[in-house]
Amino acid sequence: MIATNWRLPDAPLRASAVTTKLVGLAALVCLAQIARSGLPLGASYALKASVSFAAMMAISIGFLQRHHPFERFGPANQITTARAILVALIVGLIGEPHVPAVAVSAAAASLLVTMMDGVDGWLARRHRIVSDFGARFDMEIDALLILALAVLAWQFEKAGAWVLLSGLLRYAFVAAGSIAPWLNAPLPASVRRQAVCVLQILGLTLALLPAIPPPLSNAVAGSALAALIYSFLVDTLWLWRRAP
Repeated sequence: MIATNWRLPDAPLRASAVTTKLVGLAALVCLAQIARSGLPLGASYALKASVSFAAMMAISIGFLQRHHPFERFGPANQITTARAILVALIVGLIGEPHVPAVAVSAAAASLLVTMMDGVDGWLARRHRIVSDFGARFDMEIDALLILALAVLAWQFEKAGAWVLLSGLLRYAFVAAGSIAPWLNAPLPASVRRQAVCVLQILGLTLALLPAIPPPLSNAVAGSALAALIYSFLVDTLWLWRRAP
């Protein structure tokens, strides 16, 4: 799928997007070094965060041409890129020491990412550059954030391995579409889906906080996961009923 649809966008869109992503990578490296000065992080932390950010940007840029019919990357996608920087910093915390300061830092970054959510959409509408690319870019950043938070919740023993389902369900749903093509049909806009996404992020963020120990953290993460499973079930049944 990616191999057949991915290609570099034409100029000047390419120049605008690449510039944003390179500036973002430089900012990420600086922030990672600042984080290392205040937290007990390993020497590979900046590399892990940078690789995850670069991978996100490399994949996303190949879908600009088909799904972003404008000549500039735009402020909305720049905000989403800033959110991606924070998510990459959270991803980089996977495998780092299990100390409260690291958990609090992950939770704080996650909260900031959540607070920035919605700003990109507002900017896109304000500047009249709403695109399918922007919506999907934003959604994939949220999906990666949920996966990273789920792994960290498991890593910090705030929940069992079952919490990984919170981050894997989205990717399992996409993978299932290659087996059952009817799952690839577009879904209508849903306030319920957006609310459950925010609930999932906030639930995992709260579960990470040192002030919320097990079994309470299990209950918080488990409740969020139950809401996510329900949401996926509703969407799956809706698609199944309308399948050819």
